[in-house]
Amino acid sequence: MRRSSVISRRVAAASVSLVLASGVVACAGPKDNDAGSGGDGKPAKGGTLTVLNRDPQTDFDPARLYTSGGGNVPSLVFRTLTTRNREDGAKGTEVVPDLATGLGKPSKNATVWTYTLKKGLKYEDGSPITTADIKYGIERSFAAELSGGAPFLRGWLIGGADYEGPYKDKGGLDSVETPDERTIVFHLNKPVGDFDYVATQTSFAPVPKSKDKGTKYEEHPLSSGPYKVVENQNDGERLRLERNPHWSAKNDAERKAYPDVIDVRSGLDSSVINQRLSASQGADAAAVTTDTNLGPAELAKVTGDKELASHVGTGHFGYTNYLAFNPKVKPFDDPKVRQAISYAVDRSSVVNAAGGSSLAEPATTYLPNQKSFGYTKYDHFPAGPSGNPKKARELLKEAGHKDGLTITLTHSNAKDFETSPEIATAIQDALKKAGITVKLVGLEDNDYKDKTHSAKNEPGLFLAHWGADWPSGGPFLAPIFDGRQIVKDGANFNSGFLNDKSVNDEIDKINELTDLEAAAKRWGALDKKIGEKALTVPLFHPVYKRLYGKDVKNVVISDWTGVLDVSQVAVESK
Repeated sequence: MRRSSVISRRVAAASVSLVLASGVVACAGPKDNDAGSGGDGKPAKGGTLTVLNRDPQTDFDPARLYTSGGGNVPSLVFRTLTTRNREDGAKGTEVVPDLATGLGKPSKNATVWTYTLKKGLKYEDGSPITTADIKYGIERSFAAELSGGAPFLRGWLIGGADYEGPYKDKGGLDSVETPDERTIVFHLNKPVGDFDYVATQTSFAPVPKSKDKGTKYEEHPLSSGPYKVVENQNDGERLRLERNPHWSAKNDAERKAYPDVIDVRSGLDSSVINQRLSASQGADAAAVTTDTNLGPAELAKVTGDKELASHVGTGHFGYTNYLAFNPKVKPFDDPKVRQAISYAVDRSSVVNAAGGSSLAEPATTYLPNQKSFGYTKYDHFPAGPSGNPKKARELLKEAGHKDGLTITLTHSNAKDFETSPEIATAIQDALKKAGITVKLVGLEDNDYKDKTHSAKNEPGLFLAHWGADWPSGGPFLAPIFDGRQIVKDGANFNSGFLNDKSVNDEIDKINELTDLEAAAKRWGALDKKIGEKALTVPLFHPVYKRLYGKDVKNVVISDWTGVLDVSQVAVESK
């Protein structure tokens, strides 16, 4: 998934929007649990948590949000059938029940999934939450005027491809059954062993039909979570959330809901956010950010200040930055040329261009180096930390380019330390040592996205990235390497145009597995198999470093999102 979706909406990203070494646990920095507790060691309720962000929380409607694990701020208002486990590190990649009493019960071939709701669930107005509301919430996400949410159900639910939402089709989706107020059954047209992960998306949040106001619902969506929206200015630029009096911690084991108020202020410059969090003055002492990282220069300053360094959360998210080849464009139609470039890449210089080893980890596998994805260590084209130009020259000679060759690398002009000029220049310098002259073509960010995601106009070589909808190998490998997902007239992400029957068949077989550990091993093996084709050159996985105010307590950062979880935070109550 594109970073804009992953981070700003899913991880909210995204996006979320929105990367782990095997065995590495995301570190949240020193823990301090004396949050106004009188010294009993337990975080206490009270106070106001301020969220300082760049991007406004736009389209605050569960149908329109595209989140990972339910999002960050959105999951304070919208509960779903399942959610992410709110724990530090690798434990946080687990999916757990939310509105449901347990995880879904699949049929033998994972095409039918059944969930049962907990008893006593209520909205902010005290009315009961029923499965009919969840069904309606899902159905309205199909409406064209409420587009923007996760697209999976459109292709997976029987009849979903032709359904246009409840405003045009009053009959609803027959593939979502609600035999009673607490039971909901999903009928899929293909096996989906990961369906419990999909049920964390905000489109699974309940919406009572009687309260639906179409595109205006986002102004005051009915809360099923611990907080309700009391103010929404300028389409999410300023959000004020206060306690939902009908939420009960007894039927919500995941959200702690310590602060009385969540005050989200967006539209801020990144440098301003980090300055305010560094100073921690007034309300900013109890502030966090859900979308702004420390840059290289800021990190150097923070690292030299022991007090500030103790207020930095470090997280890893399933995300890979890579070089993408279009084998339809010469000379990249020759595997030996692609292999030569794979050997020539200097990952040390790329990591430095991305901000250094504190902000990026070198990658030789396409899958993130995280157990839940099925990470399987491999390096088909071992270049060492600084590249292997000698081996690259040998392959070029075998490919008929004994005097080297000239190629073009397309990148974005955005200063994002991912697809930006700094990364492109590092690639250019490394390939020059192997006799490859690289001409750089920089595009404005929107033009870059349009061109690199167009099957008709895709460049031969460009910088790319992909992030996880949920921590599993399926949403990472299938969109990029499943030949049936090649999009000729729309946003295409299968940049290598791979349409290998053995790969497609294995994707289908793994999707039938509801044993997630067994599935992970198969995803890892498939990643290794695809890697031999040299359709991408994995470069690095990002590391997220984010400041939080000095009065912020109980910091939890999971490997699902890689960022501080606002549902767990407590603040010093002044």
